[in-house]
Amino acid sequence: MEKTTTRKRIWGWFFFDWASQPYNTLLITFIFAPYVKDLIGDGAKAQAAWGFGIAAAGVIIAVLAPVLGAMSDTSGNRLRWIWLFSVMYVVGSFGLWWAAPDNFNLTWTLTLFAIGMIGMEFATIFTNSMLPDLGSKEEIGRISGNGWAFGYVGGLIALVIMLTLFAEDAKSGKTLIGLDPMFGLDAEQREGTRFVGPLTAIWYAVFMIPFVLWVRDPRPTKPRKGAVGKALTNVWGTVRNLPKTPSLFAYLGSSMFYRDALNGMYTFGGIYAAGVLNWSVVDVGIFGILAIISGAIFAWLGGKADTQFGPKPVIKTCILMLCGVAIATIFVSRESVLGIAVEPQSKLPDYAFYVLGIVIGAAGGVIQSASRTMMVRQAIPERTAESFGLYALAGKATSFIAPFLIGIMTTVSGSQQIGVTPLIALFLLGLILLRWVDPEGDHAKWGHASSSS
Repeated sequence: MEKTTTRKRIWGWFFFDWASQPYNTLLITFIFAPYVKDLIGDGAKAQAAWGFGIAAAGVIIAVLAPVLGAMSDTSGNRLRWIWLFSVMYVVGSFGLWWAAPDNFNLTWTLTLFAIGMIGMEFATIFTNSMLPDLGSKEEIGRISGNGWAFGYVGGLIALVIMLTLFAEDAKSGKTLIGLDPMFGLDAEQREGTRFVGPLTAIWYAVFMIPFVLWVRDPRPTKPRKGAVGKALTNVWGTVRNLPKTPSLFAYLGSSMFYRDALNGMYTFGGIYAAGVLNWSVVDVGIFGILAIISGAIFAWLGGKADTQFGPKPVIKTCILMLCGVAIATIFVSRESVLGIAVEPQSKLPDYAFYVLGIVIGAAGGVIQSASRTMMVRQAIPERTAESFGLYALAGKATSFIAPFLIGIMTTVSGSQQIGVTPLIALFLLGLILLRWVDPEGDHAKWGHASSSS
């Protein structure tokens, strides 16, 4: 009976990745971002606006993430926090339906997008903090990798549904397989593409049902007075003592940079391809299918590599791959590929970008899964939600800076290619700091660090 319960709990936990992945796949990268570019018209202006909007959401996430995590640890019951932020996810994503071509309000659209994104990120903090309870240290790498792969499959299916049944080409008004958008949606008003918002919200609500039914928080609910003050005290104590735990300190710094660079790739990949290569929403969607298939396969393989070699060498290899992709991306355009001039009608730039997408998907899936298991090894015992809150802070502390820098670089240069150059520096900084990370963490020092907090 215990094994069955544990298995169900793990599968319920997997379903959060399945349910939430479309926000990243459909909204941030492959469908909604290119649609925003279509509405704005100019690729550089769209990339700059997207960068500033993501940056604003990132500031809120960075400020609140560790405090919310600490409040969860202090007051108990991580599940109620997940329900709260799930509501934000659903409301924010569903609201994107109203981003109509004849009534497009960029500020309101980015506000709704930010609400959904904040909900997703905060809900993820608390589901990630459950990972240590799902298995032993030897098992969590495989569990994390399988969960990430399962989420990629969910994102892939959602993307295929959008491309084949709803998202219309701006010129032909047809979906990828030549159909009119389903349910009589008006192609001229881009209702098929705009349906990505409601689909993302409905998908999440439906596929969170296994999570609701099977996941139970093993920590007893223990409401306490003064939870906010206690949480702030705990966070300040942990941050103050980070220099005494050099491995955790180095890992938070390293992951802050390389995860921000990866998020930048995901955030701007679709809008970059739409502007630089003149891809349609459908073209970007095909790119997404290839990247997601690659991500699912390699997240699963990466989980096995994580179990075999540990997360640190897996992360290092992925950073090197992604840094190479970031450099190569700058040299792919309609005029040339890696410095080689091509004809205006050449398909080589498209094929090159498809290959880069496959590599991004592969390395991105693996590094995110391995990073999650590395954080489990570095986390403070009895403060896992707080630790993952700090992890989220590390992932967002520069994530509002990276989109902001991309927005500035794109605005100043007028070039989307030059605009994404900050990603290269972020990957390299992450790689440098990783050398000071102990694969087993600072567990021997926790007693001292905790007592002084």
